[in-house]
Amino acid sequence: MKEYIKIFWSHESTEDPIIILYEIDTDNERLVTRSIDVFLDRTTNNIEDFYAGVLEIVAIPKVEELNNGIWGTEIQACLIDKDEFDETWINLTYKGTMV
Repeated sequence: MKEYIKIFWSHESTEDPIIILYEIDTDNERLVTRSIDVFLDRTTNNIEDFYAGVLEIVAIPKVEELNNGIWGTEIQACLIDKDEFDETWINLTYKGTMV
């Protein structure tokens, strides 16, 4: 089963994404199957192999855990539906809210 999460990341960097969308495989230890970085200008970077080049594979926490402050107060997460994720993936442009 898949779960889709949107993370709003509040920071000052113009080079880092301000929104991250995750497609998570809940049947496989909550590992990411696809990810989308969204930048301030609404352009995106689709990531098909989220764990490429990493030293340690880490599961994505549930929305409640992301929002409780352990991962930092600059992160706010919510669930989204597959259609929002897929539309952004296909169009390479983010059309949703920025905050």
